[in-house]
Amino acid sequence: MRIGELAARAGTTTRTLRYYESRGLLPARRDVNGHRTYDESDLRLLRQIRTLQDFGFGLEETRPFVECLRAGHPEGDSCPASLQVYRRKLDELDALIAELGAVREQVGRQLARAEAARAALAADAAVPGGPEPECELGGGPR
Repeated sequence: MRIGELAARAGTTTRTLRYYESRGLLPARRDVNGHRTYDESDLRLLRQIRTLQDFGFGLEETRPFVECLRAGHPEGDSCPASLQVYRRKLDELDALIAELGAVREQVGRQLARAEAARAALAADAAVPGGPEPECELGGGPR
């Protein structure tokens, strides 16, 4: 099949296919007229790359999966190098989740502080002569 058909079947662009070719992820076979030619195995490689990228893997992280398929394995993740990429990605995700958890705790503390301060202002406003609560975003008294 030609590059346009492969791109259409894979749901991508010819430009992307040429980029993958330049990165060594897609074979660069040509017919007698110099046109790129592809087969079903190339479509399978592309689907593997696209699936992994949809999961957040970088292009270089897909290489072991592509090489595993090229070596004739039934799945791109049936080789030790692919499994190692999965492990690294899980470690990366765990670190990001921990970081997000810490940020969430900090935002929760800020919210609690702000609500307590707002409640204190409201209580002071209820006392005759107490201050009028003001919006921190520039609004007038409430």
